[in-house]
Amino acid sequence: MEPRGIINLYRPYLNLPDYAIPVSLQEGSTPLIPVPRLAAEIAPGFELYVKYEGMNPTGSFKDRGMTVAISEALGRGARTVICASTGNTAASAAAYAARAGQRAIVLIPEGKVAAGKLAGAVAYGAQVVQIQGSFDQALSLVVALTEKHPLALVNSLNPYRLEGQKTAAFEICDVLGGAPDLLCLPVGNAGNITAYWMGFQQYHQEKGTGLPRLLGVQAEGAAPLVLGHPVNFPETVASAIRIGRPARGEQALQAAEESGGEIIAVSDAEILSMQRSLAGEGLWVEPASAAGLAGLVKQVREGRIDLRGMRVVAVCTGHGLKDPDTITRAMDPPQSLPAEISALESLALQEQS
Repeated sequence: MEPRGIINLYRPYLNLPDYAIPVSLQEGSTPLIPVPRLAAEIAPGFELYVKYEGMNPTGSFKDRGMTVAISEALGRGARTVICASTGNTAASAAAYAARAGQRAIVLIPEGKVAAGKLAGAVAYGAQVVQIQGSFDQALSLVVALTEKHPLALVNSLNPYRLEGQKTAAFEICDVLGGAPDLLCLPVGNAGNITAYWMGFQQYHQEKGTGLPRLLGVQAEGAAPLVLGHPVNFPETVASAIRIGRPARGEQALQAAEESGGEIIAVSDAEILSMQRSLAGEGLWVEPASAAGLAGLVKQVREGRIDLRGMRVVAVCTGHGLKDPDTITRAMDPPQSLPAEISALESLALQEQS
């Protein structure tokens, strides 16, 4: 069977040193799913697709960047990798380090990481350290540490992370035959929107296709790029984008501006509403993943965009199993019935009518 994985598929288009040793879990090639019923609920006359990155090996888009970052680190002999994380990077770094036979250390903000993400990092064998502070403080610590010692930093400050993540843009263009008119996606540490713009620009240069507008969406309680200043104590139900000082903030703003797009903020209520709407299409995503589409709905509702005739792609960055607590905390206990066919029959016929 021909090996897959983004390095094998796209290596000629990646700025990856010859010494890199590919470390892959067959990431990438995630589905681009049409959602016409949801599109009709949002606005008339446009096409809507979801790039479902939750289908990557560890359940998030982070695997795209991690395969490249770990491959480079292994090739130069790094024995230990380290990162700060709100959860998804931790799980991905741990998995790819395990695959490479490396040690992984991950720093997380105490009490601020969803259980599904923390469990992943632990299951893959990482040494998980909670710090009594924010993600931004954790990132500052790992950057300082890697400047003093031969540890491989695998946060999105690592340029090889972006090299991997840009391949999602290649995949979208390959499937659609060109770029969409609009791409909407969540923005946390801002590496992903930066990487998508890199990918679309490169595809444009190679194939002569068009370029999309970018709509980046932050949560209102963690929206430094919208507010224009850092947020010292970011708070949002969307833990993956609960970041107050984005490492790639300036690049994200530049990408949005160059594309003719923008970065906006939405409320937690809008994020959770869109999470439910996506689940109604059979797509369960973690809360942060719903932010991009929540932002699109907000723009339509405020009359700031006319989608007629447009082809839109929404990036959903992580699977719902990454953060199931947002569902389980709010749900009622399952209905209880006696073990009798008559009771079940009554229920089934009622639901059917």
